[in-house]
Amino acid sequence: VQLQASGGGLVQAGGSLRLSCAASGRTFSDYAMGWFRQAPGNERVFVATLSRSGSRTYYADSVKGRFTISRDNAKNTVYLQMNSLKPEDTAVYYCAARYSLGADSYYTGVRDYAYWGQGTLVTVSS
Repeated sequence: VQLQASGGGLVQAGGSLRLSCAASGRTFSDYAMGWFRQAPGNERVFVATLSRSGSRTYYADSVKGRFTISRDNAKNTVYLQMNSLKPEDTAVYYCAARYSLGADSYYTGVRDYAYWGQGTLVTVSS
């Protein structure tokens, strides 16, 4: 499956952005999805994940209550709505996909995912 992330940009602290990740090439609804981020000099870390059914989600503590992951299987797209952004949210954001037998399974590890998008840069100014 090919993934194309978009929606990054420059935003002031307290603002909002919505990232999108469009999938192609396979049956999107067969895949659990995740968002990760990587700040300069740091490792890629988990942000949010969503089961292929869309019924289960899980978030990193650092974004819980501020970010929302969702998917539209008809549009082959997963979203990350980011509210109340902070300067420490500045990073390149990556979407990822994993083929999932379980409709309600989700995954939080970088190594859990076989497919990655190219990343989109989010910069939050103070």
